[in-house]
Amino acid sequence: MPYRPKKMERQVVGGILRRFRNWLPRHGAGPPQDNLGEVVKEPERAQEHCLPNFAGGQHFFEYLLVVSLKKKPSGDDYEPTITYQFPKRENLLRGQQEEEERLLGAIPLFCFPDGNEWAPLTEYPRETFSFVLTNVDGSRKIGYCRRLLILDEVEKRHQISMAVIYPFMQGLREAAFPAPGKTVTLKSFIPDSGTEFISLTRPLDSHLEHVDFSSLLRCLSFEQILQIFASAVLERRIIFLAEGLSTLSQCIHAAAALLYPFSWAHTYIPVVPESLLATVCCPTPFMVGVQMRFRQEVMESPMEEVLLVNLCEGTFLMSVGDEKDILPPKLQEDILESLGQGIKGSQTSEQINEHVSGPFVQFFVKTVGHYASYIKREANGQGHFQERGFYKALTSKANRRFVKKFVKTQLFSLFIQEAEKSKNPPAGYFQQKILEYEERKKQKKPKEKTLK
Repeated sequence: MPYRPKKMERQVVGGILRRFRNWLPRHGAGPPQDNLGEVVKEPERAQEHCLPNFAGGQHFFEYLLVVSLKKKPSGDDYEPTITYQFPKRENLLRGQQEEEERLLGAIPLFCFPDGNEWAPLTEYPRETFSFVLTNVDGSRKIGYCRRLLILDEVEKRHQISMAVIYPFMQGLREAAFPAPGKTVTLKSFIPDSGTEFISLTRPLDSHLEHVDFSSLLRCLSFEQILQIFASAVLERRIIFLAEGLSTLSQCIHAAAALLYPFSWAHTYIPVVPESLLATVCCPTPFMVGVQMRFRQEVMESPMEEVLLVNLCEGTFLMSVGDEKDILPPKLQEDILESLGQGIKGSQTSEQINEHVSGPFVQFFVKTVGHYASYIKREANGQGHFQERGFYKALTSKANRRFVKKFVKTQLFSLFIQEAEKSKNPPAGYFQQKILEYEERKKQKKPKEKTLK
C-alpha cells in the first residue's frame, strides 16, 4: 500500500475459531454466534492468523499471530511483518528455534499472497482464507486468516481487546483437545457484556471437519466437479483460478476432501503467493490456487497435462482431454445421479457436505472397499497387500481397468501402507460405509436367487 488513507487500513484478522468451521458452537451469555470468530475483534491493524497443531493433538493451535503491513526501511514500499505472537516460545533448543524461525519467516508471505501492489483502500470486504505449509517430513500445518479493513479510531480500544484476547487464547490453548463427539467449554469475559461461555463440539465424523462445499457448488457444475475428482484421483496437475482468496481456499480444500479416505500427498497450496508462481511449471503433481490477476502469467507458463479451472466463469481453460473417460462410466452415472437428487435451501452446511461427499465415498467403496481381504498377514502381524488378486476380484472390466491405474498412485500406496501396519481395519467412516455396502449386497443376493 503506497500510502495509508487517513482513517482506514487494510487488515486481516485470522480467526482462531475458523479451526472449528464445522464444529458445533453453543453459547451462553454474550455475543451471538457470529461473534465466535470475533473474540479477537479489532486487534492491531493487521492480519491475524493461527496454526492448529494437527499432528500432536495436544493443543487447539500452535500460534496466534498478527501480521501487519509495515513500511520497509527505504520507505518506498510495504512488507508483511509479524507484529504480535501468542504464545511466545522461550528456552527452545537450537534445532527447535531454527524450525520456529523458518515457520514464522514463511507465514507473512502466505498471509499476504497478493504481491506488493498495496493500493490505498477506502473499503474492503471481510474475507477468510487458509494456507498450507508443508514440512520436509511431509507433515502439514494449516493457517487460517481473516482479512478486513479497520477504522483508525478503534485503535484506542486495542488495549481492551488484547486484554480480552490473551486469557481467552490461553484458556483455549490449555484446554484438552476433545475426542470425536466430545465437547470443550471455554469462558471469556467481554467488557460491557459479562462472561460468555462458548462450547465447541467436535463432530463424530472428522473427514469433513474443515470443509465447505458451497463455494465449489456455486462455481462449477456436477460434471465439472466429477472431472476434477477424476484428475485428482490420477494425481495430475490442477490449478484453480479465482478473484477471492476465500473462494480459492474453500474450493481447493473441497476438491481435496473428495478424495477421502485417501489424502493428497503432493504439492498443495490453496493460495499461491506471487513469488511462488513458478510452482505451476513443476513436472510433479500439484493442486494449487492462483488469484485471477495472475491468469495471463499462468497461461503463458510452460505446463504439461494440466487442468486449469476458472472458478469465476465456471470453465476449464486448459485440460488433458480425457477427464470424462478416467472413471468407469457406470460409476460416473451413479455419482451424477446421487448429486442430482437436489440440495434443499434449508439444509445445513454439514448436510450439504454429506450430500456432496457421499457419492464419492461410495465410489471408493465400490472400487477398493474390499482391500482388507487382500492383505495377508505374517505371524508377527505385518501385512502384505496382494495387488493382483485385489483388482482381479472386481467383476466389472471397467472397474478393473480403473483400479489397475489407481493402485499405482501415491494416494493408494500410502493408504495401503498404513493398512498393512494395522492388524485390523480402522473403525472409521470409510469402514462403516464398506460394512453397510457389504450388508446391502448380502441382502440383495437372496432376493436374486428367489427371482431365479
